[in-house]
Amino acid sequence: MHYINSISKADRAKTIIGIDSGGTFTDFVVVDFEPDVAIRVHKVLSTPEAPERAIFQGIKDLGLELFIEEGSARIVHGSTVATNAVLEGKGAETVFVTNHGFRDLLQLARQDRPKLYALEFEPQRIKVPRERCLELPGRVAADGTIIQSISSSELKEFILKVKEQNVKAVAINFLFSFLNSDHEKQVEYELKQQFPFLKISCSHRVLPESGEYERGIATWLNASLAPLVDSYIKALDIEFGDTDLQVMQSSAETIGAAQAGNNAVKLLLSGPAGGLTGLKFLGKKIKHELFISFDMGGTSTDVALIDGELAITNESKIADLPIKVPMVDMQTIGAGGGSVAYVDAGGMLQVGPRSAGASPGPVCYDRGGVEVTVTDAHVVLDRLPEDEILPGGLKLNRMRAAAAMEHLGCSLGLGVNETAQGIIAIANDQVAAAIRLISVNKGYDPENFLLSSFGGAGGLHVCALAGLMKMKRAIVPVFGGVFSALGMTAARRGRQFSKTVDMQLCGLDLDLLQNEFLGLENIGRVELSEEGVPEESLWVTRSVDLCFSGQSYNLNVAWNDPSQAQADFESLHLQRYGYCHKTPVNVVTVRVSVTTDEPDFDLPERREILSKSIKIPESSDTARHIRVNNMEPDISLSGPRVLIAYGTTIFVEEGWVAYLDKMGNIHLNTV
Repeated sequence: MHYINSISKADRAKTIIGIDSGGTFTDFVVVDFEPDVAIRVHKVLSTPEAPERAIFQGIKDLGLELFIEEGSARIVHGSTVATNAVLEGKGAETVFVTNHGFRDLLQLARQDRPKLYALEFEPQRIKVPRERCLELPGRVAADGTIIQSISSSELKEFILKVKEQNVKAVAINFLFSFLNSDHEKQVEYELKQQFPFLKISCSHRVLPESGEYERGIATWLNASLAPLVDSYIKALDIEFGDTDLQVMQSSAETIGAAQAGNNAVKLLLSGPAGGLTGLKFLGKKIKHELFISFDMGGTSTDVALIDGELAITNESKIADLPIKVPMVDMQTIGAGGGSVAYVDAGGMLQVGPRSAGASPGPVCYDRGGVEVTVTDAHVVLDRLPEDEILPGGLKLNRMRAAAAMEHLGCSLGLGVNETAQGIIAIANDQVAAAIRLISVNKGYDPENFLLSSFGGAGGLHVCALAGLMKMKRAIVPVFGGVFSALGMTAARRGRQFSKTVDMQLCGLDLDLLQNEFLGLENIGRVELSEEGVPEESLWVTRSVDLCFSGQSYNLNVAWNDPSQAQADFESLHLQRYGYCHKTPVNVVTVRVSVTTDEPDFDLPERREILSKSIKIPESSDTARHIRVNNMEPDISLSGPRVLIAYGTTIFVEEGWVAYLDKMGNIHLNTV
């Protein structure tokens, strides 16, 4: 499927290929710039055991081999390799190195109760076996001065212990390394001399911030994921030859393949970040800045809020691990099209977080699946037409889905349709709860935002979720079924850097702060220049994490000058928490973003592609299922109705109307 328009300002590559590897499908968006701008989209079934296989298949299906051979394309890839390894606990064998007396740092964690009122709860999983947690002498004081050195004999003994472990990676995390990194560099040097192929991560590079536990987790994750990411990226790099291969980072910028392995912990939200980049890109085209988005795929749903700019946080969590590296601010829940419905021990219907995945998938896929999923519920209710062939050649079997639904419903005393409606209602409630966390809980009124859904399953839930959140408008973007891949074609190259400084805002040493900013900026300029990015095309933005004296939580604001930063901080604190203190404000951490210009191309105006058999008049059509390609722009259709687009389906509920704009976006409004 492709759409064409005349060329606007485009990326310098002849072709940009966005690839998003999901749990069920791998999505492709190809933007060709010569002779005119053309956009093509494609989906193939994912191959989780070897994700690159699905990528190579899609490249072949799209006939892109010549572009790859010529090296005239740029590929931007959102990978789930790092995320899956964390969720499944399948990182590479790693030694964790820290100061004497802190061997159990990662296991002790912060000793927070996972559930405040639970008297009993599962013990935390063992992150690193205790025998792989090694200690070394050497201490740095809280002001950065060295109060104990590491002797050569101690290092030799340490090297022998590492050799005995036979691991693939080492994570080095010393106290106050963000103030003085000499000891980490000393240990790193000795390891490289003895083990040149070992992946080594140092905390002063991965996360030079206060908080030894969070810094240790980030460093350990970076080390344990590096061999997996490096191996995967190299397999792609070999296949793609001289093609410029970029990998999407969790902070919504791309990083060159050569540097991706050393920054593995920054790839954990690689795919979802693409969707938010795409939404910001779309916002410029339709002149709208306020969005609440939910990206519902086969396995999970990612929910986020855009208030002009993408919100970046360093307070994310994946599984039971705090992730303090910069990431797009979103909530992820286990509610997708493939989420399994079941009856729990108390006789209650539950949905997710377990997913049927790509293989065997939902019952209706007719690939051996036996557990009812959200997708099966939509098929039973005729919101996914049985005669529709899904991407990847999948055909739907409504009879099998109904039989499985009937079996599940028997244990609940419900009929087939009632059970299906219950499954969808539970999934909607789960997503709505996540939307409240990123909107209402942070002081935002959802009614002021436009609800945007994308991902293969998003359009089936968009009207119901808007209703639950009292929102009257929604949009399903053009290419909504592959929207994260579209966002990757619009992503810019860049890096995010941070460093803890811990200064009082009142009486701040501006020269010292300026030097800290410049030091981080120079690292970004060097790294991007190694990717061939000219320095004159770089954009630098500065921000600071501030808190009231005595607080343990910070808020990030742009940095211009001390008085403006304090005013912005107090305003944000008032919005977020409803009050402000009358105590001094501290500068905790400085942050720098170094990025390039965003690739800019026009979304093509949609040509009239009308079927000979269906002509949609201004009055409502009697057909329940309508293909989006058969819709005329700006003509409203009232629900209930099902709109079928490539890679996604939109259920327009009763009380809603839908119309198509000239770019192919589907707008939804309450009557």
